[in-house]
Amino acid sequence: MSDDGAALAARAAAAMFGRDRASQALGMRIVGVGPGWARLVMHVRSDMVNGHGVCHGGMVFALADSAFAFACNSYNEATLAAAASIDYLAAAREGDELSAEAAELWRSRRSGLYEITIANQRGERIALFRGRSHRIDGRVVDEE
Repeated sequence: MSDDGAALAARAAAAMFGRDRASQALGMRIVGVGPGWARLVMHVRSDMVNGHGVCHGGMVFALADSAFAFACNSYNEATLAAAASIDYLAAAREGDELSAEAAELWRSRRSGLYEITIANQRGERIALFRGRSHRIDGRVVDEE
């Protein structure tokens, strides 16, 4: 990864996160970003637990979707989700720290395919998410 690519990915992520009230409200933090890659973490709070006492699947999906967004916008090309799916593998519980690592599998001029692995603090896989991106016009941040 080039220094220029890493710096641009970091700038784009910082700008996007500053406007991303949903990720902020859920307590997500970006712990790494680079071209086509991002890693976010989130603690499972009591208000994220469903009626079965486990983390609501929508919260796990939201974490994965945010990691997907930061990875596919890391080139500073405005990009949205076109499709996404998730497979839940294990339950997350209150107090767990979940991490979502997004990695680019394929990218063309207008589309991309990303795989996101969600794990708990013990490294146990909680879910696997796959997202397809679609590039729209515009940039995330102005280039210097």
